[in-house]
Amino acid sequence: MVCSTPVAARTADAARSGVPSTGVIGIEERQLNADYWIRQQARPDATILDAKAIAAQNRRLHELDASVHDIEHLPAQLSQAQVRGWIEAMSQPREETLYDERGEEIAAATLTALSEDLALDKIPARQDTRYGMVVRRADLRTFPTRLRVFNSRGDTDIDRYQESALFPGTPVAVVHESRDGKYWFVVSPLYAAWVEKDRIAEGAKAPIFAYTRKTPYLVVTGASARTVHTPEQAGVSDVQLEMGVRVPLLADWPSDKPVNGQHHYASHVIELPYRDDKGRLQFSPALLPRNSDTSEDYLPLTQANLVRQGFKFFGERYGWGHSYNTRDCSGFVSEIYRSFGVQLPRNTRDQAVSPAYNRIDLAEGLSHEERLKIVKSLEVGDLIYIPGHVMMVVGHEDGWPYVIHDTTGITFRDRTGDLTRVHLNGVSVTPLVPLLFNREQPTVDRITSIQRIRP
Repeated sequence: MVCSTPVAARTADAARSGVPSTGVIGIEERQLNADYWIRQQARPDATILDAKAIAAQNRRLHELDASVHDIEHLPAQLSQAQVRGWIEAMSQPREETLYDERGEEIAAATLTALSEDLALDKIPARQDTRYGMVVRRADLRTFPTRLRVFNSRGDTDIDRYQESALFPGTPVAVVHESRDGKYWFVVSPLYAAWVEKDRIAEGAKAPIFAYTRKTPYLVVTGASARTVHTPEQAGVSDVQLEMGVRVPLLADWPSDKPVNGQHHYASHVIELPYRDDKGRLQFSPALLPRNSDTSEDYLPLTQANLVRQGFKFFGERYGWGHSYNTRDCSGFVSEIYRSFGVQLPRNTRDQAVSPAYNRIDLAEGLSHEERLKIVKSLEVGDLIYIPGHVMMVVGHEDGWPYVIHDTTGITFRDRTGDLTRVHLNGVSVTPLVPLLFNREQPTVDRITSIQRIRP
């Protein structure tokens, strides 16, 4: 394959010389940390976009990208057509045969029942717009069910009814209820799908959106953080907060006043939403340990920080639609960029074509050589899109880009020309150019676009 020889040769030479092999083409152990890639950069700490530029870009996203929902400014009432449109856009029956976790075909009667559970006949002609807030990490589902379904027997990683996840503090519009009363269909700023009702607390619009703008605040900058366990207030006990989540900081909390039965000097006192026994939204102080990876503001958007943030997920299991309490490829890059205050659409299909960023379109007819010229010029933080997948550039070796991505696996040809498939199934660093999209087609030839989150 064009330009892959140096990478493949270096891997083979390393194996012959006794250097430990990682089993992944072009990757040696020294490359498996953020500092290796940061040291390559001429200006790793230079600001790419400042806070003002990021705010302007986020405004462009909301103005230009139809995949983003401005739920704060929904009309006071929603029509039946609007609500039905949201639900039907999500809850479409799949044409292919589906299997359960035991490998048995999902019965037609089960699929019919799922469609009936949408309760489309119960949508009123008009309804008042209701709001809520996520209180615990919540799975977004295609249908109002926990039933996991798969495209093939024995492959139980990719649940076709798993869409995404919402994190604590996310505001939502609550627009419909499933027939059994256990799920709500919610519209969040980045996604609309079904969620279990116990993950959402219903409340008034004003305090919900006021919470999202409270200052001072903390931003979670680690892969995740957890609040302190507290039996006195179960609603804010052991709450998982993901990278980029912003929470109000109660900085003036009295030094002699315990928080939920515990002195707070070893923790930050933050404010979190919770659901009371009637399902209503309440707020409570909570403790976030001071050794949690957090910042008093969004991180500066620099090449060094992009690499560091990506590597905080290194080795984490791949989770389609944020299943397994982890994340998938588009969620991975979204959460990296969210730690800088940069908003991205949720799915790769929307990220790849969003007009809000500095986008490079790679036309289908572009030659392999022309594509190589483009990828050779990529910079740290650039997002590379192929159908169904996204990768982020972390640096270069021998002039060619390397990427970090949350992936099920990679395919390449070794130095002998044999086809090799490595089931990575997690956040991984790999070279770009040697990868194959299928048995014959280079991944480079399937790149549809590149998004640059920079001027």
